[in-house]
Amino acid sequence: MDLDLRHLRMICAIAEAGSITKAAARLGLSQPAMTTRLHQVEEMIGGRLFARSHTGVEPTRLGRQVISRARIALSEIDALFGDLRDADPAATGLRLGCSHLACVASVVDRVGAALPGRPISLSIEPSTVLLADALTRGLLDAALIGMIEGFEVAFTAPVVTRTVLPRYPIFVALSAAHPLAGQAEVRLSDLRDERWISPPGADDGSLAALRACCRAAGFEPDVRYDAPSGAGHMLVSAGHGVRLVDPTSPVPEGVAVRPLAGDPQVARLVMAWRRDRLGMQTAAAVYQGLTAAFQDHLDDNPAFRKWWDAHPETHPLP
Repeated sequence: MDLDLRHLRMICAIAEAGSITKAAARLGLSQPAMTTRLHQVEEMIGGRLFARSHTGVEPTRLGRQVISRARIALSEIDALFGDLRDADPAATGLRLGCSHLACVASVVDRVGAALPGRPISLSIEPSTVLLADALTRGLLDAALIGMIEGFEVAFTAPVVTRTVLPRYPIFVALSAAHPLAGQAEVRLSDLRDERWISPPGADDGSLAALRACCRAAGFEPDVRYDAPSGAGHMLVSAGHGVRLVDPTSPVPEGVAVRPLAGDPQVARLVMAWRRDRLGMQTAAAVYQGLTAAFQDHLDDNPAFRKWWDAHPETHPLP
């Protein structure tokens, strides 16, 4: 037996429902049939994808990796066939959302150039959960969203997604006076005694992801501060704490931004949009504008430019 789209949708449904029984009901299957299919998939993959918990089931480490890749594959398939019809209110403005990324400085210009004459508005929101909710409720037409691998947010129709970057590393920001600031890269385990600034958008899994990668490195992070995305650099520059950051973020005065050895935390970047608002041509134009906006900022951090040049397989598709 080979894996097919039904298996990928089943895996994602179990992850989203947190229960095999609930996922079976959603897909119109019996619980025994769902369990049998899951065991067959696990045999093909070579490991358990879910472990039982007191609240239902939770993805294993292997399961999170498979779910992440399954969502990428399904989003590309949904976008492909969803875009075959072109319902495009071109006369209206375009309401864009964006994660708190360095490229927000270029998004309006680049998307505006791709859609001349169409007014662009932009809402910057660090929480993936809130961006997904705004798309679902029709408050946004499209969004550029960064998601930590293994802690991704599911979207529901008519929202579809297309991958912009399948994988990029998360860097660490520390004081320029920090003893590790002179290193080309920093081992996460060497930050075990640091005070940490909580990632923005903690409700979408970023804080859980920070704790998970630190535990994998052998320590529990001392998350001491909670600061909005634009305010944490003052605590960092003063030496009060360290934080994980978007690798294209410009480096403020008094701060050093360095890669983490081995890329212990990675994310992917997706464009999500309502296919009842954007037709095929408009969605393609927005995609091109967003990818151009991201690439405008590759040189804001020389360390990320070096990583980028060494990983052409992660570059956006045309």
